[in-house]
Amino acid sequence: MAQIRRAFLYFAIVVAVMYGADYLSARSNALGSVQVQPYYAIHLKNKKLEYNFDVPQETERCVQSIAPHLGFQPCWYVRRHVSKRIDE
Repeated sequence: MAQIRRAFLYFAIVVAVMYGADYLSARSNALGSVQVQPYYAIHLKNKKLEYNFDVPQETERCVQSIAPHLGFQPCWYVRRHVSKRIDE
């Protein structure tokens, strides 16, 4: 039982140190930006969806880190999700 507690404690320390180092790295690096294509999902009365893709691209700010920091998503995540659905 003591070994399990010790292993959990070491794991928690490693995660905390990694998160802290990632945060310091995010504060020192400039923010990045990614072009995102939004589109509208319009709910019709017959319970179907109509999509409108005639929306100009947007630039979304992101942070160069592993985890979200400073109110921004990580750039690696934003690059994988370049479509942005807007429900109406």
